[in-house]
Amino acid sequence: MMEKIMCPSMMCANFAALEKEVVALDQAGTDIFHLDFMDGQFVPNFAMGIQDLETIRKSTNKLVDVHLMIENPGRYVEKFAEMGVDIIYVHPESDPQITRTLDLIKNQQKKVGIAINPGTSVATIHELLPLVDYVMVMTVNPGFSGQKYLPFVDKKILELTALKADYAFKVMVDGAISPEKIEQLSKIGVDGFVLGTSALFNKDQSYEAILTELKK
Repeated sequence: MMEKIMCPSMMCANFAALEKEVVALDQAGTDIFHLDFMDGQFVPNFAMGIQDLETIRKSTNKLVDVHLMIENPGRYVEKFAEMGVDIIYVHPESDPQITRTLDLIKNQQKKVGIAINPGTSVATIHELLPLVDYVMVMTVNPGFSGQKYLPFVDKKILELTALKADYAFKVMVDGAISPEKIEQLSKIGVDGFVLGTSALFNKDQSYEAILTELKK
């Protein structure tokens, strides 16, 4: 089994010492730093800012992704690309010209990701699968940390893992991802996990100890 991709959700980090957090997570074996951006419209919350991205980007050479939980994300693709992110996730639900936006991400020489809400079916995004490098399934309703995992999304994850070989994308999951969920979902073909308070942050162990154990 290939080693799974571990992506700390930086929304859950200690913002009073963000640079130190990034360095510690980098040294602990982080694969991708995951940053959530929210506009208070697509989701009823706000999270992270441009200065946070600047701090994280200058503090690590690891991959950085941005998850744009915002309306009409195509307006901001070039801005995030200029700031050095590696992967840009957008929601098909938020963009009336989603294929144009995905093409814009690709033209910026960035990896293309789509994130899909719990209520979004695989059928509605099937035509987009040849265009993307990552599909991130939200296993909670987006916008807030600390929610409970929604088990009905497992069927959708199974559908996507069955399709990924045909289209060469990776399946990621985000939301209430515990060590038990990592073990369970790894067995059905999930490639990577966004890690928040359920698995990584606010624990008694070091980041290195936790990430080493999770990657097993």
